Amino acid sequence: MSLKAGIVGLPNVGKSTLFNAITNSHVLAENYPFATINPNTGVVMVPDERLDFLTDMFKPKKKINATFEFYDIAGLVKGASKGEGLGNQFLAAIRECDAIVEVVRCFDNAQVLRYNEDPVDPANDISVINLELSMSDLDSINNRIAKQETKARVAHDKVAQYEMPILTALKGILEQGQPARLVQGLTKDQMDYARKNFFLLSLKPIIYVANVADSDYMDIESCKYYQLVKAIAEKENAQCIPLSCQIEYEISQLPSKADRDDFLKSLGASESGLDKLVKASYRLLNLSTFFTCGADECRAWTFRNGSLAPECAGIIHTDFQKGFIKAEIYSFDDLKTYGSEPAVKEAGKLRSEGKDYVMKDGDVVFFRFNVSK
Repeated sequence: MSLKAGIVGLPNVGKSTLFNAITNSHVLAENYPFATINPNTGVVMVPDERLDFLTDMFKPKKKINATFEFYDIAGLVKGASKGEGLGNQFLAAIRECDAIVEVVRCFDNAQVLRYNEDPVDPANDISVINLELSMSDLDSINNRIAKQETKARVAHDKVAQYEMPILTALKGILEQGQPARLVQGLTKDQMDYARKNFFLLSLKPIIYVANVADSDYMDIESCKYYQLVKAIAEKENAQCIPLSCQIEYEISQLPSKADRDDFLKSLGASESGLDKLVKASYRLLNLSTFFTCGADECRAWTFRNGSLAPECAGIIHTDFQKGFIKAEIYSFDDLKTYGSEPAVKEAGKLRSEGKDYVMKDGDVVFFRFNVSK
């Protein structure tokens, strides 16, 4: 399952430094606007303590984590929706992403240039990006209204009649320069329809990353800039993760896990901000994990919540779905409680599930299938 989040923000807020840390790669991260022109792509492992536990128990030949894809997208400037800067490339790249990770500068540093030379202002930076995405979406909505309004009014087209109240509500919020995800008065079904059919940039789920100064990392609640971003995220019912992109990059460069753990302990942290970000991005898209275990490998597989057992079997191989017979399942929590697979079976916690079973996060599964020649 290929899913990706786009790392966005104004120029010089730390996007490429964050991307380097996430992927432990070495893309261009320079102190001038538009150092990133074409999106850089990186696939990262989703950290999962449960998979570590399973690997210790089953001692397979290899361990395979679930993965998640990040795009490092060119910095946006005011007027991007009208083609300013690299606006067209920026907007096209976001359109290809499933979610948005917006990096917001939350530190003072005269050595790092501001693209507009204004003082650091996280709220303004967020509003610039919201405005540009909203104006781009407004063009799309107006074009769709122009096509559907006559169909609804004159031809009484059912699809157009269903769409018009949704389009009208979205137009209202977008004209205020606000993202479509903040629209009021639409039902869940209407919002789901809009996401599926209108392809709006500002309807994509979002995580705010507050890029704080190294000196604020250990006393984050005292960082006034972070508090501003946090308040905006809470108002939007979005997530906000504070981290120092520079520190995270330094952690990623350490040679061993032990070194990284020691560094984190010195900061008073149990896990890196990057691990928190990857996990949060995973949850943001309504994803969960099931596991397969054996002598050859222990592996984490990504699925969308609500998926049925045959669909999850198909993630492993299409033949598994075509010839699905049943799924033999127990939960990770039961395995941890009882201490071994035989003990789980003895306790009656191993279940045989059919085609209508809705998979759950943490299921450990063995699929039985038969494909006729």
